[in-house]
Amino acid sequence: MADSLDPVFQIQRVYLKDLSLEQPNSPGILLEQEQPTVDIQLGVDAQPVTEGIYEITVSATVQTKIGDKTVFLVEAKQAGIFEIRNLPEDQMGPILGIACPQIVYPYLRGNVADVVQRGGFPPVHLAEINFQAMFEQQQAQAAGQPPSVLTQ
Repeated sequence: MADSLDPVFQIQRVYLKDLSLEQPNSPGILLEQEQPTVDIQLGVDAQPVTEGIYEITVSATVQTKIGDKTVFLVEAKQAGIFEIRNLPEDQMGPILGIACPQIVYPYLRGNVADVVQRGGFPPVHLAEINFQAMFEQQQAQAAGQPPSVLTQ
């Protein structure tokens, strides 16, 4: 009977939820000699699926521009389904906001680099992310501001 109260943390599945590549100014922009600027935005979302099952989604938006013209735009969402049971409530936030994204993120990095390269560009390698620092920053923002004011 004690076994049913043991903590459970299992990866059920990791999958590519959404991926798009846009090159709105090709082929003309490909002839430009100027180096593009790169803007990268990351996000993490955790949603309960059913009792003890959670979907964690790590998203990335990578936009490169030359001047005001987009060279390419990649939007990607990598997700994982995790079974998490019998953990103290105070540990759930760090598990969902730090541990799970750390598992999913390497898959996102690989998919973004691959789609950029398949689009005919040098791969964009997303930097390693300190999800603990990101989680702590979000917690601090949530404690200091009303939820409607939070921005990503």
